Amino acid sequence: MSVFVLVHGAWHGGWCWDRVVPALRAAGHEVHAPTLTGLSERAHLLSPQVGLDTHTEDVVRLLDVLGLRDVVLVGHSYAGQIVTAVADRRPDAIARRVHLDAFAGADGEAARDLLPETVAHHWADSAATAGFGWLVPVRSLSVLGVNEQDDVDWLIPRLTPHPWKTYTDPLRLTGAADGVPAAFVECVSWMRVFRAQADRARRRGWPVRELETGHEAMVTAPKALADVLLELADL
Repeated sequence: MSVFVLVHGAWHGGWCWDRVVPALRAAGHEVHAPTLTGLSERAHLLSPQVGLDTHTEDVVRLLDVLGLRDVVLVGHSYAGQIVTAVADRRPDAIARRVHLDAFAGADGEAARDLLPETVAHHWADSAATAGFGWLVPVRSLSVLGVNEQDDVDWLIPRLTPHPWKTYTDPLRLTGAADGVPAAFVECVSWMRVFRAQADRARRRGWPVRELETGHEAMVTAPKALADVLLELADL
């Protein structure tokens, strides 16, 4: 049995994995899906000081307090930075980290540095204007490949602005994460913002899988995503 810890990306909360969790548990695995500080039902804790270190500590404390071991640590999108940082701080607790259409940063790299320049400029401009200088407003779901109205109706009321500091804080790594096996899952049926990250994963020798869905795979293709996570956990 593995322990899955599923870490959501920008604007979301742990609830975004609700369609994936039952399949993982039905296969006999323990599953945790925390909500990061300042987001969704924890939006009341949002402040300009919430950054990458805050969210890394959220997950590290979950591992420590619950004594989790043999963890398959999954990070979606922005949370690729988090799972890398957590693996560096708690390598003995992590069996594998999975970057789901996510950043695969190295020491000193911030998430903003890893975005395509046009996307990075849009995010920075949104934060500087509509985000009061420190927030990234929720993006259009159609841009992310979510087109079914039922999915849009489920997501929209739950999404909240995301702290921009998490995208400008650089990763600070000791190198311990390099000893933790990693894998990458790219969602290929949208604008493929993370294509360069998938290519980086291939150069590092990570297993790379592709899903024919948009960026929000846990919403739009939960069964296919659960299947690939189970496969990667058994590698």
